[in-house]
Amino acid sequence: MAGFDDITKKAQGFLQDGKVQDALKSEKAEDVSDKILDGVADAVKKATGGKFDDKIDSARDTADKHIGNE
Repeated sequence: MAGFDDITKKAQGFLQDGKVQDALKSEKAEDVSDKILDGVADAVKKATGGKFDDKIDSARDTADKHIGNE
């Protein structure tokens, strides 16, 4: 597992880089994350037949607060 630990440490270091953090909080990242979250929410709503739309919207909004800049 030494190789996996090394990759994990490199990934953590990459994500802590200021430029990477700025990119993750950019307007472009927000737009991409919104499209992905909307697509996933719509697919789940379709799969559940609309029975859980309120809960799905709430989960989507919660996830959106943690991704991007809005």
